[in-house]
Amino acid sequence: MESDYVYGAVKEMCIVSVIMGVYNIENLWVFNKAVDSILNQTLSDFELIICDDGSSDNTYNILCDYEKKDYRIKVIQNKQNSGLAYSLNECLNIASGKYIARQDADDISKLNRLERQINFLEKNRDVGFVGSNVNLFDESGVWGKRILPEYPQKEDFLFTAPYVHGTLVFRKDMLMCVGKYKVSKITLRAEDYELEMRLYAAGYIGANIQEILYYFLENEQTQARRKFKYRIDETKIRAEGFKKLKIFPKCIPYIIKPLIVGIIPRFILKMIKKNKYKIKD
Repeated sequence: MESDYVYGAVKEMCIVSVIMGVYNIENLWVFNKAVDSILNQTLSDFELIICDDGSSDNTYNILCDYEKKDYRIKVIQNKQNSGLAYSLNECLNIASGKYIARQDADDISKLNRLERQINFLEKNRDVGFVGSNVNLFDESGVWGKRILPEYPQKEDFLFTAPYVHGTLVFRKDMLMCVGKYKVSKITLRAEDYELEMRLYAAGYIGANIQEILYYFLENEQTQARRKFKYRIDETKIRAEGFKKLKIFPKCIPYIIKPLIVGIIPRFILKMIKKNKYKIKD
């Protein structure tokens, strides 16, 4: 039998575990693109763990068909719909990689994404996790891009999260050390924001590679998911996170920002976002 140890250290089954939570696949074409963008990565030493979050449609069968086609895919299922944070923690519980990469089911990774990010973390041992800049797309194609801070500071969390969750690659031991994702009612739509602030409060830092390595779906459906009750929850997450980051009192006006945004008509928000992120000629 092959030993589980190499020179006294636990041998990793793979370099990186890619984790994805899925609930009732809305767009099968985009989902196929998302999965294929991982399976065709230039870095091949990975596993893709997909958790079906108690879907009420044919999602689980679709995932099982994928699992049969590629040995690197592992499919698990929640007994009931429990939220993304819970699903990602279930993925983490069986992940064997040294690194943990996120991938959303409706987004697309560039084929060199994992290679670039793993190389970055190998060379920058002081950085705990890394993201990247993103292109924004909808049914019509790419319409904008987000350029994130290269090395976000605590104050960069005031206005919005300085990372796009789906782009992130974490050191697994770091995630386990802080207790993984927080599962609660208030983190249902902001589990990433809460985790990132908690990581910074614990003394870890992150970075964003200044390249487009990810395509992020931003359309009418994604906007519609941002209900006002989730914006109330975000104010609580902000208050708690800003307190841990010790950025009072400058943070006070920013705590209520989600409530202000929540009362602005959606079509106006769309215009603001289109103008802010549109690709300049």
